[in-house]
Amino acid sequence: MPTPKQRLPCSTFGRGGGGRRAACGSAVLPPVVVLVFLFVVAPSLFFVVRNGGRGYGHGHVAVASDPNGKNDDQEPTAMKNLKSFLPKEVFDAITARQQESDTLSLDFFRNHASPSWKTNDLVTEKSMDVDDKAKAEISLPEHDLPTNRSPKDPDEHQADNAAKVARRKLRETRREKRAMDLVHKDDEAHVKQENAAIERSKAVDSAVLGKYSIWRKENENSDSTVRLMRDQIIMARVYSALAKSKNKSDLYQKLQTRIKESQRAVGDASADAGLHHSAPEKIIAMGQVLSKAREEVYNCMAITQKLRAMLQSADEQVRCLKKQSTFLSQLAAKTIPNSIHCLSMRLTIDYYLLLLEERKFPRSENLENPNLYHYALFSDNVLAASVVVNSTIMNAKKPEKHVFHLVTDKLNFGAMNMWFLLNPPGKATIHVENVDEFKWLNSSYCPVLRQLESAAMKEYYFKADRPTSLSAGSSNLKYRNPKYLSMLNHLRFYLPEVYPKVDKILFLDDDIVVQKDLTGLWDVNLNGKVNGAVETCGESFHRFDKYLNFSNPHIARNFDPNACGWAYGMNIFDLKEWKKKDITGIYHKWQNMNEGRVLWKLGTLPPGLLTFYKLTHPLDKSWHVLGLGYNPSVDRSEIDSAAVVHYNGNMKPWLELAMTKYRPYWTRYIKYDHPYIRGCNLRE
Repeated sequence: MPTPKQRLPCSTFGRGGGGRRAACGSAVLPPVVVLVFLFVVAPSLFFVVRNGGRGYGHGHVAVASDPNGKNDDQEPTAMKNLKSFLPKEVFDAITARQQESDTLSLDFFRNHASPSWKTNDLVTEKSMDVDDKAKAEISLPEHDLPTNRSPKDPDEHQADNAAKVARRKLRETRREKRAMDLVHKDDEAHVKQENAAIERSKAVDSAVLGKYSIWRKENENSDSTVRLMRDQIIMARVYSALAKSKNKSDLYQKLQTRIKESQRAVGDASADAGLHHSAPEKIIAMGQVLSKAREEVYNCMAITQKLRAMLQSADEQVRCLKKQSTFLSQLAAKTIPNSIHCLSMRLTIDYYLLLLEERKFPRSENLENPNLYHYALFSDNVLAASVVVNSTIMNAKKPEKHVFHLVTDKLNFGAMNMWFLLNPPGKATIHVENVDEFKWLNSSYCPVLRQLESAAMKEYYFKADRPTSLSAGSSNLKYRNPKYLSMLNHLRFYLPEVYPKVDKILFLDDDIVVQKDLTGLWDVNLNGKVNGAVETCGESFHRFDKYLNFSNPHIARNFDPNACGWAYGMNIFDLKEWKKKDITGIYHKWQNMNEGRVLWKLGTLPPGLLTFYKLTHPLDKSWHVLGLGYNPSVDRSEIDSAAVVHYNGNMKPWLELAMTKYRPYWTRYIKYDHPYIRGCNLRE
């Protein structure tokens, strides 16, 4: 047998104290040893370090002497071989550890690794192992925690676990706090939105705003079928237009037929209960036709364009209808119903058939008695004047001390006299006068009369900007309302001239109803002011700047735009102070300056605000509640507790457009069984 040319060196590597011996010769080839250790020992050490010593005695590599002392001679050679390819720091660490203990612990190398051994992977693996162990220990009861640890591990793990638990609790606490804050803020915002919605809803009475209430609850589906049918009608119109454009006459005719049938079934219904009994059948039939139309003529772009065109057309129609509604409401407000006109004519005829001595009212000596309660009422409406007088007397504690001064025009003078001659107000005193018989009230004394007789004013009121259609005239009709041209409306600025012997007088409009005794107003201390009235201003409305032209320097210099407005309709006037302060002269001054309507447009309230500026004493609001002629949301409790309710606005209680829920306050003072009222078909 030939002798081998080389012999491999021998060294001892064992597990757990057992060794494996290889006979070695004296010849040693360092390059071969380097290769063996480079490709065998070094990867094994790296694998052991990376995997935490698993499979190698639970984290320990035995590089120790054989218990039997069989490898003592080979250990220096092995260490020399390790020294040949390991860095100096690692080799020194192995040597030092070997001197301290027979076994080499991988935990030592982990904690005292050379900088060249430290990699991100090793750090990550270590942190993951520690985290896993910490989580496992936290999840175990305290008495189940493992005890087979090295003396150093329990303190380190306990400190790490305590810190991590504390941090985790802190994070959870912060997270819960943030969640609670968000929930709290969300609840606050929700409450604010609900409160705002409630406040907005109080300002609107949905009962009079039309068939569909804007405040209807979303969960109420009492009109779901009606809305479905109307939606079907809209889509049928869209598809019919598309079918016509594509010459599909059969489909077009079917759609038109279904549209007419659905419209007849819906009618004027605003809820499902008002639908025709055939409505479900019409819905099914319409749905079938719409499905067919969708298959034949559906075009997303064309449908979008058609719906947009329909929306624009509907918007234009709404604007036009709003203008027409304004025009018609103004027209209705300035007209007298046929029944009231009939009543006035019949009373006038019968009055002039009376003898002269039969036309006189009793107790005429009370007309100038300053110790009685005097009322001023200027009206050309017999029925309205009767309600004012009747309601005042029926609620008065001492009717015999009340004196009513009525002024009307010559057209209604006979009717007003005849009515109160036939229906005297109990023991109260009443007197009727004709404004046309006030000879002192002429154009040379009264600026309003002079202005009304001017050509410019006639042009403004009667000819200028005459509309060619209903919608065009909606904004101009109110300027030609007869009440702004009648001296009955301006007579309130001449009370001392009309009643020179009276010290205090209560002025009443003819569209009010008295609900309580009013004698307490004569006891109100006006503190040297002339006019006692209820203020009407809120946070940003009914201020002076709403009624007056503050771009005019005369107005801007003399008045505060934020000054609070007040209401005509129920005003207590101190006529002694009136005369001292020359209120009528102040009124004439401002009326003369408004020759070209440069200070205010129309009406008597703007000149009243100017004339009684800083001369008006505010009364408690319960004396006079306004808005029953235009505001559908006046609080019912305010109405019931008010001494006087006022139907200011266009919806007067004697007109058909009056608000139904407010009308009973007025009609309760009318005797509908009276022969004259029955004869003119006046009904509740």
